[in-house]
Amino acid sequence: MVVLHLYHSFRLTLLLSLAFRLNFLSTTHTRYSADLDLEDLNYQLPRRHRTEELAKLANSTKFTRKEIQLIYRGFKQECPTGLVDEDNFKAIFSQFFPQGDASQYAHYVFNTIKQGQNNGKIGFEDFLNILSRVSRGTVQEKLQWIFGLYDLNGDGLITQAEMLDVVNSIYDMLGRNTEPQVETTSAKEHVEKIFHQIDTNKDGVVTIEELVDWCLQDEKIVQSLEMLDTVL
Repeated sequence: MVVLHLYHSFRLTLLLSLAFRLNFLSTTHTRYSADLDLEDLNYQLPRRHRTEELAKLANSTKFTRKEIQLIYRGFKQECPTGLVDEDNFKAIFSQFFPQGDASQYAHYVFNTIKQGQNNGKIGFEDFLNILSRVSRGTVQEKLQWIFGLYDLNGDGLITQAEMLDVVNSIYDMLGRNTEPQVETTSAKEHVEKIFHQIDTNKDGVVTIEELVDWCLQDEKIVQSLEMLDTVL
């Protein structure tokens, strides 16, 4: 249960990347062409600048050029305008969880990615940067992202109420497919127990330092975070 709360969020987010890849493979019947992707990537720029843009993205993330091209093709397939608003983001997320309601969890994840850019919409570079950090970043970077997910009001602290809201959104998304099934009162009890373990100074809030320290003491969590990656 502890592991579910702390790193299940990563796996759900990375499903978006896999969705783009699967959609690309299922809709593309021709041979993969890097030149075609370069034509599509920043098509309004001269070709030399398109190549430079691809190199810049490869340098600023932990993906190779070919991986970026593959992710971009899928991104454009799902988001032809090159921007994703929250409604579209929720629709993409809901494809994976038809038995539940993914809207609230998708809202929380969307807020960690948009960072106030593009008038509340996610662009490809925004998506690629967060995906790189979450899937291939250090354990510290992954924990920083998870902290931001639970810090709903962005004040640098996680309250017990915020943790419960995110955990409840996960259960809503999974529907009744969780084993064993979790009732609202049970989820509240689990969160209360975990929260008090992380809140070492008992001041009623969790800081990033407390979350990192607590997670690093659990070998299973560390191993899971280290192994987490997206196969492209």
